[in-house]
Amino acid sequence: MTVDSRWWEQPVLIGRHVRLEPLTQEHAEGLHAAGKDPEIWRWLSWRQPIELDDTRRIIDVGTADRERGFRLPWAQIDQRTGEVAGTTSYYEITPEHRGVAIGYTWIGAPWQRTALNTEAKLLLLARAFELLDANRVTWHTDINNLRSQRAIARLGAVREGVHRAHRIRPDGSLRDTVTFSMIKQEWPGARERLTARLVN
Repeated sequence: MTVDSRWWEQPVLIGRHVRLEPLTQEHAEGLHAAGKDPEIWRWLSWRQPIELDDTRRIIDVGTADRERGFRLPWAQIDQRTGEVAGTTSYYEITPEHRGVAIGYTWIGAPWQRTALNTEAKLLLLARAFELLDANRVTWHTDINNLRSQRAIARLGAVREGVHRAHRIRPDGSLRDTVTFSMIKQEWPGARERLTARLVN
């Protein structure tokens, strides 16, 4: 089977509200500033970075993940101000099954529940379904992260179930993970709803 190399490409994705750029150390200071609110990190797999070097190490992990073909991390840039708003990634990239997950996502408090966040998801979903011809896009989130679950559901994704004792949290406790998905047939309706939210 010939694998479409575009699944591993990571172009800059540009919208009206957000620009997604491959995450590099050039984004470190802005990313560190965006992550100042401790609430952002409550349910994430990383502890909150206290020093700039901690944020640089997180970016280094993303770079290593990219090099080993596990994850493609983007910086989310506010098109209006040029500020780094957060980060998001493709991961679990399986071109042989035409599937990808969206995750490793967080944005600073000023951009939560904004057009920037909505458009970032729209750009990633459009690339997956319209360019890569994905059959399925997946999301995973902590069972206790109700805000994340509501946000994923608002995209039009379907809650599929729970993976028990799926991950170990930074504090050592076991995490149950809720899985959502969107399949190709659901994308046109989701695209219409998300586009309408950007207009309103």
